[in-house]
Amino acid sequence: MEGFPSKRKKFDDNVDDLKNVTDTEDQTNTTDNQDKEYFQSYADVGIHEEMLNDTVRTNAYRYAILKNYEKIRGKVVADVGAGTGILSVFCVQAGAKKVYAIEGSSLSSQTKLVVAENKMADRITVIQSKAEDVNLPEKVDVVVSEWMGYSLFYESMLPSVLHIRDHWMKKDGLMLPSSAVLYIAPFSDNELSEKLEIWSAMKERYKVSMDCMKKYARQCIARGAHVRCVSQEDILSHGYPIFTFDLHKVSISEISDIQRKFALSCFGSSVFHGFVLWFTVTFPENVVLSTSPYSQETHWGQTLFYNDTEREVRQDTKICGNLSLRPNKNKPRFLDIHISYQLDEDDMQQKYYFMSDNIT
Repeated sequence: MEGFPSKRKKFDDNVDDLKNVTDTEDQTNTTDNQDKEYFQSYADVGIHEEMLNDTVRTNAYRYAILKNYEKIRGKVVADVGAGTGILSVFCVQAGAKKVYAIEGSSLSSQTKLVVAENKMADRITVIQSKAEDVNLPEKVDVVVSEWMGYSLFYESMLPSVLHIRDHWMKKDGLMLPSSAVLYIAPFSDNELSEKLEIWSAMKERYKVSMDCMKKYARQCIARGAHVRCVSQEDILSHGYPIFTFDLHKVSISEISDIQRKFALSCFGSSVFHGFVLWFTVTFPENVVLSTSPYSQETHWGQTLFYNDTEREVRQDTKICGNLSLRPNKNKPRFLDIHISYQLDEDDMQQKYYFMSDNIT
């Protein structure tokens, strides 16, 4: 009889192993499905209209590529996530000998038409493939990509760019952009109370009191991420550079689990509603593309994360904390974000945000 427990344990281990295999398969299927949805979304013209209408974004890339013409002229370039192919065209205009325009979505058929219309088919080869699956005929001198998402890392495209860098870029190759910085700051939302007052208005409008809905509405607002352009006056401290990295050196593991501390000092008396993230990327020759509230507006705006409750702050109130950012386990193009913070000597507060496609 004493042998049964060990047999039972072995059986449990087998069940656990089978469950782990099943979980891994489920996760793989979920990831594959999300990738399919991701590439399908980029086959739609609307998202490209939005990006091309963002003249700050597109002109920054154009200026950076043309300003670095001496590093591009006569070179071989990989354009990762080529979209309509506009960056590939910029690279040929800067003198690139050959461009491999890698596009994972079916938009690639339109990319070929753009290339042909610009009479560059002899210098731009469009490849419909995930970056991780591509097989280039040669090493490249330059990797260019517009990989940035909301909060810099949303959509998790950067690992694909780094894969091309690690597998296909020459040792002394050039990354465009070459560095990036993610910033965090506290913010105040003066319009939040107006948003919540809609529930008080129900009594006058319909003779039904709904003040009790305010708390729930506040909780819903604090559940996920919000993207919009924040007024400079609503930023309560200097932006803190929470994560800075060199695109030539950063590893996929480093961006897969970001854990960083921050320390902020408030400008003056206000109401602290949450945290805002923005980013900058820099190209060689000191060309900077910024999504800061103090710069020209872009389609990225800034990303807001509301606290569960608002707090009063004053001049030099210290807000210290930690930011954790990583791809979601089951849907890696979405983000799991944890923010813990402390106001002066108060108790530490913690909040989890799931940054999915339900962005408002």
